[in-house]
Amino acid sequence: MSVLKGAAAAVFLLFATLVSASAATPEDTLLLDLATGTVTVELRPDLAPNHVARIKELVRKGFYDGTPFHRVIAGFMAQGGDPTGTGTGGSGTKLRAEFSGEPFVRGVVGMARANSPDSADSQFFIMLGSSPSLDGRYTIVGTVLEGMDLVDRIKKGDPSDNGIVSKPDKLVRARILADVKK
Repeated sequence: MSVLKGAAAAVFLLFATLVSASAATPEDTLLLDLATGTVTVELRPDLAPNHVARIKELVRKGFYDGTPFHRVIAGFMAQGGDPTGTGTGGSGTKLRAEFSGEPFVRGVVGMARANSPDSADSQFFIMLGSSPSLDGRYTIVGTVLEGMDLVDRIKKGDPSDNGIVSKPDKLVRARILADVKK
C-alpha cells in the first residue's frame, strides 16, 4: 500500500510542477478589454522574449488602446494592433523573427508580419482555428487562457476581401496584470 501512496504522491507532485510551470505570472499576463468583456492571454517570453518585451512596452504606453480588429476571417484568425486600421500601420519598430516549434492552434496569439520574416511590429492575431501552414513561419507570443468566446464574437470581415472588416470592433484597452491595481 505504501508503494501505491508513494507513486500517487509522485504523480501528484509531477502534475503540480507542470501546472505551476505553465501558469502565467502577473507580469506575463495580458488583459485585452473588449466591449464584451476581458480576454486573458498568457504571454510566452520563453518562446519570443523580444516580441513579448515589445508588446509589454507598447501596452504600458497605451499603444493598443482603441485599435481595431481590422482583419478577421471566420475559422482562421482575428488581427489587430494597427492604429491606422489599414493593415499597414505599426509602431515603427521591426522585430527579428523568433520562430518556435509550437503549433498555431485555436487560442494561440501570433505576430503578423509582411513577406520578410523580420518584419513583425505591433500587429498581432488570435487564432480562431488551427493553421499548420503558419507553424514555424510566424512568431508565437502567447495563448488565450480565458475569453475565447469573446474572441469568437469579434466582427468578421468580408471573405472576398481577405477578411477586411467594415466598421470593425475595437480593442478598448490592453493591460498587463502586474500593473492592475487591486
